[in-house]
Amino acid sequence: MLPPNCVPLTPIRFLHRAMDLFGRKVGIVCGSRQFTFAEFGERCLRLAAALEDLGVRPGDRVAYLSFNTHQLMEGYYGVPMAGAVVMPLNVRLTATELAAILAHSGARLLLYEADFEETAAALGVERRIRLDDEYEAILASATPRRVDFMGVDEHSIAELFYTSGSTGTPKGVALTHRTLYLHAMSVAMCYRDPTEMVDLHTIPLFHANGWGRAHASTMMGVKQVMVRRFDPVRVFELIHEHRASEMCVVPTMANALLAVPDVSAYDLTSMRQIHIGGAASSPELIERMEARFPCPVFAGYGLTETAPVLTLARPKSDVTHASERARFERQAMTGWAIPGVELRVVDAENVDVPRDGCSIGEVIARGDHIMTGYYEEPEATRAVLIDGWLHTGDMAIWDETGFIRIVDRKKEIIVSGGENISSLEVEKAISAHPDVYECAVVAAPDEKWGEVPAAVVVLKDGASADAGTLIAFLEGRLAKFKMPRRIDFCTEPLPKTGTGKIRKVVLKERYWEGLPRRIQG
Repeated sequence: MLPPNCVPLTPIRFLHRAMDLFGRKVGIVCGSRQFTFAEFGERCLRLAAALEDLGVRPGDRVAYLSFNTHQLMEGYYGVPMAGAVVMPLNVRLTATELAAILAHSGARLLLYEADFEETAAALGVERRIRLDDEYEAILASATPRRVDFMGVDEHSIAELFYTSGSTGTPKGVALTHRTLYLHAMSVAMCYRDPTEMVDLHTIPLFHANGWGRAHASTMMGVKQVMVRRFDPVRVFELIHEHRASEMCVVPTMANALLAVPDVSAYDLTSMRQIHIGGAASSPELIERMEARFPCPVFAGYGLTETAPVLTLARPKSDVTHASERARFERQAMTGWAIPGVELRVVDAENVDVPRDGCSIGEVIARGDHIMTGYYEEPEATRAVLIDGWLHTGDMAIWDETGFIRIVDRKKEIIVSGGENISSLEVEKAISAHPDVYECAVVAAPDEKWGEVPAAVVVLKDGASADAGTLIAFLEGRLAKFKMPRRIDFCTEPLPKTGTGKIRKVVLKERYWEGLPRRIQG
């Protein structure tokens, strides 16, 4: 219970603020529709009232199966205002996977786009609402009323995100009102002149609010443009049309943007900042992106469990660069902690490894926006939340300036003949070749060494590099023991999660299938 005169920390306050201070400003753009913050806010209020009229009660889970749309954004505010928990679903999952998540969460209501009509019908949810005329009719019949957020329990769950499942079974990450509020405050502190910002929502909003910017941008009165489904040409069109200034992408998205052959027809001068996260970046990718976009590009890092942002490789006052190459290398690092976050890199005994830029340990984190735990999974929660610190499972190095660089997942380190090999390091080296569109490196079985690096590569359209070409390119870039012993080419995109992460566990299983010693990713 809060002390007297204390106001609950809840993202509902961000919507009220936007309505009161930026009500006349266009706040949300979705396709041909746009809404001022006052109009958007009223729709959220109507949604909250409609959900209550439908029998949704405090604590109920309300699921969404939708691409990036204004209706999904409305759910981020309308559902918590009804006292319920908003649960965006990964649209790339199969009906079987979605059904398992819905059963685990106990969701009673599903709101979905017409694209998913067949899938939604197979999920067995008690009540379904299609996000078209049916949804609009429900909103129109509801009486909007402003919610008194003073009655909100800031420690109650507001959002439930299921992890991507890239390394195992998806788990429900419980994020409270307080967690989301403090995360947005931390992210907003990293904004540059929000009065001039136009935020392009390129990351799927079912992924922890698409890097957690939706709340921060609403709080700061930032115009937000929905990218319903990522299409590189459409992104250029939206930047040109709406003078977008910021966006977040994963490396696969960045490569797709770079693959567009001619962008001279689009005015990109409004762009001021691009974040790359979701997977490891490389100096070459940063350099290519800055050559295409007239703005700084830098990496970031986070997890669904951290709401999600932990670090950004943004400029730091005590860090200088001896050359442009050094700057690109620094901006491709995982970065340094945003406000409200404490990070350590520790060994197996939970002791900090030296800040020497080469000693490897696990990243652990604590701070204002760490998850409460995995929903209905107490043992899994205890396994990662230890003495107040979240153990991320990511292996990294750090230096005296506080910058960290992820070198691999714990489960993706390749142990070859007793040597530890970072799959990310090998991937970055291969990705530096101009013919490579994307690649993944995993452990493959080997009678002599136990396991060795194997690379699965997708070439750019029209490229002709072969295994010999890539091996020659890697000589001098990688130590001999780190060189891939197998390079397999794939003509189709690599399998990915809904957030663009390559599903290495799927690729790894192809090498280990049927063997008694199988590495589980």
